Amino acid sequence: MIKPDCYTHIGRVIDSIIQAGLTINSMKMIRFTLNDAVQFYSEHQGKPFFDDLVNFISSDVVVGMELIAENAVAIWRELIGPTNPNTARIDAPRSLRAVFGTEGTHNAVHGSDSPSSAITEISFFFGLKGNPAVLSDCACCIIKPHAINNAGKIIDIILSEGFEISALQMFKLDKQTTEEFLEVYKDVLPEYGSLVDEFISGPCIAMEIRQENVVESFRELCGPADPEVAKRLRPKSIRSQFGINKVQNAVHCTDIPEDGILECEYFFKIISRST
Repeated sequence: MIKPDCYTHIGRVIDSIIQAGLTINSMKMIRFTLNDAVQFYSEHQGKPFFDDLVNFISSDVVVGMELIAENAVAIWRELIGPTNPNTARIDAPRSLRAVFGTEGTHNAVHGSDSPSSAITEISFFFGLKGNPAVLSDCACCIIKPHAINNAGKIIDIILSEGFEISALQMFKLDKQTTEEFLEVYKDVLPEYGSLVDEFISGPCIAMEIRQENVVESFRELCGPADPEVAKRLRPKSIRSQFGINKVQNAVHCTDIPEDGILECEYFFKIISRST
């Protein structure tokens, strides 16, 4: 779980996870209530740092992930390093807590300490309903299945460019849901059928993006739909860097301002409630 103090580094943490050979099977951004935090960290109740920990964890959004690999817990524990960031900087200077942690419980990330704890924590986290979507002044961005291994790099670009990611969740879409979402493109794009196939080929990551004039400015960051055109006109754009063709062009982004709320509502109000 990525803690509130590591929000600006979400992308870099996700990229480190992927580079370490861990598969992200589920991922969701939520905002813990104080009671949620107390339940999640109940094993630490009564310890001197408990109040600070639960207040900190419930102070802003967190990103929870279910990570899969042989010996996933051990791999993740080694990747994050010692609990105290100051200790981590000495004993494991390349660990996530050494690089992104501040001090004490403000240590960037949480990691299950055993396979049994992982099962309990995953069940609790992904059993929580709701998400922090604002559903106003927003654009929708979807990292397509073919680009999922570059998700960390894409998210890091988005945050580095000053955009806010106010909601984030991994989805595994079926054909009916995808066709409903892409319906406006059915008679417009000749690649519509291939586009549907791409969306249902594996997990995707949907995000609510916010900033002033967000739809226009975010479209610029994504670049032209055709990556070959993007390479010429906007070489630093997301599609230029991670796109392959007009179907596998790394990301979907909202085209017109009036669709921003509708697209975000589709993922974070309609689909999210049914998953």
